Amino acid sequence: MEESSFWTHPLVETAGYFSVFMLCLVVAMVVFELVTKYKNWEEIQKGNIAVALATGGKIFGVANIFRYSIENHSSLPEMIGWGMYGFVLLILAYFLFEFLTPKFKIDDEIERDNRSVGFISLVLSVGLSFVIGASIS
Repeated sequence: MEESSFWTHPLVETAGYFSVFMLCLVVAMVVFELVTKYKNWEEIQKGNIAVALATGGKIFGVANIFRYSIENHSSLPEMIGWGMYGFVLLILAYFLFEFLTPKFKIDDEIERDNRSVGFISLVLSVGLSFVIGASIS
């Protein structure tokens, strides 16, 4: 097998995309940990369903955005760039969600295990990931 065909082999490409995505997901989760008032993994360990819902939505949202990016960009740097751009838009949407609910604080409600707010956060992350993903295509 030639060296150039090795790097373009579907198994190698898949492993590369997977590895890069996992690294980007770790970065995304660290950023989400920094922008929320609560500690995601501590709250999940305590059984906080609202945090689990919101965090699961964020993970799905980031993965879905990167799915679109992988599908529509031919190079690894393009895929990373557009995927991270989509992630930034998802973060901005999180702040907009907080801004658009002036009667209560999203982070406080999720930390208190308000599952309704956790579920809406999940749906918002998932729904916006489809819109963001389609727009970065």
